[in-house]
Amino acid sequence: MPYTVPTGPATTCAPAPLRRELQNRLDALAEDHRVPGAQLVLDTGTETVSLHTGTADAGTGAPLTPDTAVPLGSLTKPYTAALVLLLADDGDLDPDEPVAEHLPELRGMPEVTVRHLLSHTGGLPTGPDSDTASATRGARYLASLCTADQALFPPGTDFSYSNAGYVAAGRLVEAITGMPWHEAVRALLLDPLGTVPAFIGDTTVTRPTAVGHAVNTATGQVRTVRQNLAPLEAPAGALLAGAADLAAFGAALTGRSEALPPAVAKEMRRGESAARPGTLADGWGLGVALYRQGGRVWCGHDGNAQGTSCHLRAEPESGVVVAFTGNAGGATALWRDLAGELERIAGIRVPAAPVTPADRGRPVALPDCLGTYRNGGTAYRVTAGPDGSPALSVDGDLSLPLVCYADLSYDLLDPVTGRPEPGGRFHRDPVTGRVERVQVTGRTARRTDDG
Repeated sequence: MPYTVPTGPATTCAPAPLRRELQNRLDALAEDHRVPGAQLVLDTGTETVSLHTGTADAGTGAPLTPDTAVPLGSLTKPYTAALVLLLADDGDLDPDEPVAEHLPELRGMPEVTVRHLLSHTGGLPTGPDSDTASATRGARYLASLCTADQALFPPGTDFSYSNAGYVAAGRLVEAITGMPWHEAVRALLLDPLGTVPAFIGDTTVTRPTAVGHAVNTATGQVRTVRQNLAPLEAPAGALLAGAADLAAFGAALTGRSEALPPAVAKEMRRGESAARPGTLADGWGLGVALYRQGGRVWCGHDGNAQGTSCHLRAEPESGVVVAFTGNAGGATALWRDLAGELERIAGIRVPAAPVTPADRGRPVALPDCLGTYRNGGTAYRVTAGPDGSPALSVDGDLSLPLVCYADLSYDLLDPVTGRPEPGGRFHRDPVTGRVERVQVTGRTARRTDDG
């Protein structure tokens, strides 16, 4: 497949053999994982490799090029966080002030600060699905969620990934700038980064875009997937971009781009002590996930929209940035395989996933974890399986067996392979010793035992 290598005053082309081998692996892995199209950019700070493969739309056969923008899903959130911190850098807000000082709809949670929103430590529920959210306005949406009885934990004491928190962050941008979020992120961040803006729901096409895809694993049939996002959720997931755009943002996060002042980049990368994101990452800053690898800490984020999977990693000490986009659900597995190949081919160890403790000891019984836990409208039920061991279901869907450990972490057994996969952790009340919360893939639910 063809590739392009963007060059500029700060970069040179990487050696041809390295580019060829990476291109061959990208092509092969995309075919293996049934991903119609993918992009990869590796920027070492002095050399850049930009690769792409396949199609942007399997239905039309439109090629995926370096200019193609892919729905980023939650990789939109770091852009929104950077936008908020640019306003803070200008003196328009203080990250440690209550959000309710700017947004009356958050008066129900008066202790939640801007910092809490950006680091997912405010105790806000995740928020309803996009179909439900599309039927309401932002202020009403937040007022209904941000109440004392919905709080998952006291602000600043734990971590729960929340789209609602970034809806609030986007509302904050609008309240301070007087511009819609789309206009503010374009003018203050995308334009300085050199990124041509594209958003879910755009009525005008400003650049080539990719669609998401789903693959029937039994038949191999590929179908396109429509992106579905409520307009009020745009600050949490509406951006489209290519891997080259992500790499430019990653370079800004390392402090080697004028698009972000060094103080803003450093603030984003600084880990919050209360942020324990479990299976999502090893830590969290203001808008970016943190990953440990070989004694160094990388920053970045993952994003999954309907039928796409996009990933960004940046290592401030070396300046290395790796950006990847793929337009199918299987691109997550492709990314993990490709990250492993980068070490072999380019000598760069990229943390695709958080570090799992090597030895948590033998599995233990945890009978007091049985019960019902809630995050907003979502119910997580931990029940005893046929053999007495616990199993987890979400809103009554497929119940997956749990393997629990003494540190209160647990694995979920994959229903197809039977292999244990990191699932999350339980929390005990420090006073009563009772299991009071469960974290599932980064989202925390509070125990209710209300059936």
